[in-house]
Amino acid sequence: MRLMFAIVALLVAGFGGAPAQAQGYPDKPVKIVIPLVAGSPITALARVVAQPLSARLGQQVVIENRPGAGTSIGVKAAAAMPADGYNLLMYGQNIAYLHLLYPDLGFEPIKAFVPVAPLADYYHVVVVSPALPAKTLQEFVAYAKANPGKLNFGVGLATMPQIIGEYFNKVAGLDIVTVPYAGGEQVRVDILGGRIQMNVGPPTNLMGLIREGKLRPLAVTSKQRMKELPDVPTMIESGYPQVGFHPDVWQGVLAPAGTPTPIVEKLNAEINAVLRTPEVRTSLERLGVSGIMSMSAPEFAAFIADEGRKWPPIIKAIGFKPG
Repeated sequence: MRLMFAIVALLVAGFGGAPAQAQGYPDKPVKIVIPLVAGSPITALARVVAQPLSARLGQQVVIENRPGAGTSIGVKAAAAMPADGYNLLMYGQNIAYLHLLYPDLGFEPIKAFVPVAPLADYYHVVVVSPALPAKTLQEFVAYAKANPGKLNFGVGLATMPQIIGEYFNKVAGLDIVTVPYAGGEQVRVDILGGRIQMNVGPPTNLMGLIREGKLRPLAVTSKQRMKELPDVPTMIESGYPQVGFHPDVWQGVLAPAGTPTPIVEKLNAEINAVLRTPEVRTSLERLGVSGIMSMSAPEFAAFIADEGRKWPPIIKAIGFKPG
C-alpha cells in the first residue's frame, strides 16, 4: 500500500511539475546568450529589452555574449544549457541555415530550440561608391556586366548582407568579387578609400555617409520604400523581386528544446508587453529597426518553420560559405 501511494505521488509530481515550476518562475536571474560580440547591434537590441523585462519578471535579465565561428559557438553553447527557462538565446534568421554553413555543428538549431517571442526586424540598402557612373541599380548592373571581375563587393563575413549581395550577383548574372571582412566598419573604410565599390548594410550604419554624399544608395530590400530613403526604389521596383526578402533580418528569443510550455508562454507574454511600451518602441526606432514583431509562441514557431523553408534553397543556390 505504501508503495502504491509512493508511485501515485511520483506520477502527480511528474504531471504537475511544469505548471508548478511556471508559477514560481523566475526565482533567480535569467540569462540571454548572444552569439555575437558585445558591440553588435543585436546586443544593443537586447539591452533595450532586458531592463524593462527584468522589471516585469522581478529578476535580473543578464546578457552573456558568446561570439565566434559565425555565431555557431554561442548557439551550440545555448543549445546545451538546461531547458529550465533561465537560459535563453537571442537569435535570428540564421537559425534556418547555420547547420548548412557549419556541417560539423552536429545539430539543426531549429530542432534544438523552442521559439519564445520575436522582437524586431530590419532591412538593407545597396550602396555603391559615387566614383562609379551608375546612378540606378539598372545602370550598375549594366556597368558590372561591361566590367566583369573588376568590381569588388565588401561585406562583413558570414552576414545577411553577404547573402543578399551574393544572391543579387547570381540573380543578375554578374561577376562581382566578394571580399569578406571581419566587420562592417572596415568595409566602409575601404569603400571610401576606393578599394571596394559595392556594399549592402542596414540604413542605420550607412545613413551618415549617404547624407554626406560619400555613398550612393541604389535600392532597398524592403517591400515598400524606406521612410529614411523615400527617393530610393526597392529591389522589387528595380526588377529584382527575388532579392526583396521579407524580412531580411529579424531577431527573437528562443529557449533550449524541452523548456516547459507554461514558462515559454509567460516569457512570450512579458516580452510582448515590453515591446508595446512607448519607451521601448522609441529606443528600437533609434536603433534602426524597421518593425516591431509581436506574435504568440506558436505563431513565432510557424514563422521560423517558414524561414526553414525559405533560406536553405538560397544558401545552396549561391554556394554560400562563412568565409
